[in-house]
Order: sequence, then C-alpha cells, then structure tokens
Amino acid sequence: MAQFTTANAVGEREDLSDIIYRLDTTETPFFSTAKKTTVKSTLTEWQVQELATADQNSVNEGADASFATPTPTVRLTNNTQISVKDFQISGTLEAVDKAGRDRETAYQKVLKGLELRRDVEKIVTDLNVAKSGSDPRKSATFVTFITNGDASPSDISFGTGDGANSCDLTGTEQPLTLAKIDNAMQQAWDSGGNPRMLLCSSTNKANISDLSQAGTNLVTNQVNTSANTAPSFIGAVSVMMNDFGTLDLTMSRFMSNDKLHIIDPDHIMIGNLDGRNFIETELAKTGDSFKHQIIYEWTYMPTAPKAHASVIGLNGS
Repeated sequence: MAQFTTANAVGEREDLSDIIYRLDTTETPFFSTAKKTTVKSTLTEWQVQELATADQNSVNEGADASFATPTPTVRLTNNTQISVKDFQISGTLEAVDKAGRDRETAYQKVLKGLELRRDVEKIVTDLNVAKSGSDPRKSATFVTFITNGDASPSDISFGTGDGANSCDLTGTEQPLTLAKIDNAMQQAWDSGGNPRMLLCSSTNKANISDLSQAGTNLVTNQVNTSANTAPSFIGAVSVMMNDFGTLDLTMSRFMSNDKLHIIDPDHIMIGNLDGRNFIETELAKTGDSFKHQIIYEWTYMPTAPKAHASVIGLNGS
C-alpha cells in the first residue's frame, strides 16, 4: 500500500517566518560620527578662524604697543543637496495579511530611511564638488575641502580645499604604505588637528594589517594562549599609533579603494535644512495605490578642514 506523505498531500500550510532578515549593512560611520546642525538656506556659509603664528614675543620695558594686523576669518560655503527615496504601495498590498510586518507603508518608510542614510554616507566620503542651480544642486564632500595629505606621485593632486574643485586622480596610482599615512597624519596635526579616526575600505583595512608582515612593525601577529580562553590568532589592526596620535581604524562599505580619510571627529558636521530632515510626504493619490516620498536635504560642513587629511591615488594594494 502506497504511503501518503507531504510530497503528494494537498492543503499543508506554509511556514513563513515573521522575521525579515536584512543582509545589507546599515552602518554609516561618517554620517553617524558627524555632528548635526540646522541650516536655513540652500547656500550655507560658515567661518573658520586660524590663530596668528606663534613667535618669541618679547618687548623692552616701557615699549609702546604695536598693533599687528588681525588674522581674518575664512568664509566657506556649501550647497544643500536633495536626496529622496520614493515608494508606491497598492491598496491591496496594504490591506492583506503579510509575514514579517503589519503595514507595508510603515515598513517601507523604515527601509527607505535606512537607504537614504547609506546614500549620504557614500556621497559625503566620495569626490563630489559643490554645484548650484539646476544641475541638480549638490553638496561638496569631505575630500574636496582637503589640502592636507598624501597625493604622491606628482601627477595626483588635491583640489583647492574650498569644495569647488575635486582631486585629480588621473595619474599613476600607488600601493598604500605606512609612510603615506604618517605623512598625511603629520600634516593634520601640524595644522592644529587631532585626528582620531581612519576611514577606509575593507581592502585598505586589510592592506594596513598586511603591513605588519612587511617589516614595518605596525603590529605583531600573535597567538593568544591564555589558560582561560581558547587559542585565537590575532592578525588584524584595529588601532594605529604613530608619532602624531592614535587612530581607530574604521571600515566603511561605501569607501572606494583609491583613498582613505584621516578624520578629527570634532570637526565634521552635517547641516540639515530646516523642515527637510528625513521628512515623509504622501503624494497625490491617482489610483488604487499610496505614493510616498522621503526627503532629506543636507550639506556637509567641515568646521576646520585642515584638521583632517586624506591619502589619495591608491591602487588598492
């Protein structure tokens, strides 16, 4: 007699989990680290002040006062950029019973908000220059305000440091070396910065760890043989110390391999246009569906660009 099994039975209920698992990362280290402020215009301006150069500063008894010309502030500008995510849900999908979420609209709002944060993370750590008018308007990004750093060889160069010009990366790219990081970090420190974060791709993070095997003494690979723990091999770098400070090595899935950024967290800021900070708008209903748009209008504002540095022109090895 043939056995009756689930393979030929009809009517068995599906067992679909009520948990939706997301593979894509929501980590946005630059965006999350940056301070936030509110701006009131699509053209944002702020001032940066540098102190006069230190000197010996000694005078004779009874000398008259001498008045040096004060060091003026430097005015920097940037444009707000509009970043959006749209979604459309049919009336039926909103109404039916769904696994993993109650209302599709609420679920999509959360997803699109996370996607917007990822977009801003990718944009602000890349090479965009400021654009105004109907181009569309764009915010200049981290490296377009940078003049400190390593841009060797001579056919690779930084821009003007005001957000208006990008780096020239058309030259011959080179491997990452410890000397390049030291050079960039020293320039930031000499300019008054205290960089504490190195932001890079996973490839360049691995390259920094590999420097330990090339005689640089950046780190010593070791085996942990503590009696209370299972043996573990340590072959990665998470903190880098040199003459100019200590850097937490932070990977970003949105950084390209041709550069890395050395950041003073005290001096990176994102400006949110007033009333346009991740706002959700329900668009006009034209049929049996619900249309929504999430809008984030923002700009990047480095409060002391010389406190940071970058290493550019890398070939990912």
